[in-house]
Amino acid sequence: MGIPMAMSTTLRRSRLSSHLLRRRLVSTSTFTFTMLIFLSCILFLSFIVYMAVENAASGIRTLAGHNLEATPWHPFNIRERHLDASASRILRCSYLSCLGLSTAFTNSSSSSSSSASSPSLACPDFFRSIHHDLEPWRQARISRAALDEARKHAAMRIVILGGTRIYVDLYYSCVQSRAMFTVWGLLQLLRRYPGKVADVDILFDCMDRPAIKRTVYNPAATGSPPPPLFRYCTTKEHFDIPFPDWSFWGWPEINIRPWDEQFKEIKHCSQSIPWKMRDATAYWKGNTDVQSPIRTELLNCNDTEQWKSQIMHQDWIQESKYGFQNSKLSQQCKHRYKIYAEGFAWSVSLKYILSCGSVPLIIDPQYEDFFSRGLIAAENYMPISSKSLCPSIKSVVDWGNKHPDKAEAIGKNGQKLMQELNMDRVYDYMFHFLAEYSKLQDFKPSPPASAREVCAHLVLCFADAKQRELLEKSSATLSSSPPCAFPSLKDE
Repeated sequence: MGIPMAMSTTLRRSRLSSHLLRRRLVSTSTFTFTMLIFLSCILFLSFIVYMAVENAASGIRTLAGHNLEATPWHPFNIRERHLDASASRILRCSYLSCLGLSTAFTNSSSSSSSSASSPSLACPDFFRSIHHDLEPWRQARISRAALDEARKHAAMRIVILGGTRIYVDLYYSCVQSRAMFTVWGLLQLLRRYPGKVADVDILFDCMDRPAIKRTVYNPAATGSPPPPLFRYCTTKEHFDIPFPDWSFWGWPEINIRPWDEQFKEIKHCSQSIPWKMRDATAYWKGNTDVQSPIRTELLNCNDTEQWKSQIMHQDWIQESKYGFQNSKLSQQCKHRYKIYAEGFAWSVSLKYILSCGSVPLIIDPQYEDFFSRGLIAAENYMPISSKSLCPSIKSVVDWGNKHPDKAEAIGKNGQKLMQELNMDRVYDYMFHFLAEYSKLQDFKPSPPASAREVCAHLVLCFADAKQRELLEKSSATLSSSPPCAFPSLKDE
């Protein structure tokens, strides 16, 4: 019996629909499979790119401290830095920040040429210590071999070329933001005197204690000059070269502003209380947990009746929770006498103590920074013996209270020394020191292959909000006059 025509047509349509459905399913499956393959390839390539970026970023050492270990000669907990370690930021800041900016200082150099004919002020007397600091290299000069030896003690190498470019080779991380602000200071020097700063190749350690001992590197015994190493302080037993410290451009971790601004605030607040109306005792506030026997002993002098002294321990952890609002330097000028006690090494607090106009009581200093050679006992400070600490403090306080006019004059002289040490003079000291140093190099400076060019935009790119605020506040401008007149060696 044959199949009816209608049923036959229905079957054919059914078979056709099934066939089309199978083709559609196959097509859909093929498309889905293709998309999965495509997306897998995209994900795989993204992963490859991500790993490449991470790998590249992991090898880039930055002024903020990325991919650097703490200095082995002064270990610290580097994890407390809380760095933004995103690979994209490291690459962006490292490779894109300075593009097209290498001539940023060159363009303005011609406009400063007119200032060269202007008369120069004489440099402060303590500038003469530049000749003393460089004396060990006067005869044998500074060689690459000497720099290689200095590298063993350095956190970074800095090369300045053409007065417009700075290259930095980082070896170790420095505590907090010292490296960032130190290099920033050099960048501002180039901005102040574009095209005029000498070509130099220097090794710098931005930790505290000097390392180049005279007993170890005595030229008479070794037959060669000591390794030239820049840092923030030195002693009479070391060859380390003192250079302006980072805090002149600000210290974000403890809320200290750039030097000119900070000095003006301290001086202004100090004038609100006439010297003879101030507390007639000696005052010190600071951190005693820094391996400093002097500061530990100083705690025993905390008796305003017996020793005429108020000694206050600074709880850094507690103060940091409140942004150091209870430790404002401008609010610590209420006493006639202020004590300076060295800590782990020298302390940046010296310039703030001198700024108060109080009589600075300086306890047997072991360390020197670049300007402390301008201190003269009984003229702008009073010396305190560490061997009889508390009685020595009391003796000076009693003398000052019996001779208030003489004591007040000493305090004012200390403040005057700091007023003369404005940022103009800080930059001039840097300028002249590098100029004299460059004359002693027996080679033409060039950056090592591992060094990277650093510009202001790069530093700002890596800075956090607080750091950026202080960096921008401390930006230098083109000088309208030449550096102060520096006495030549033959004039000494």
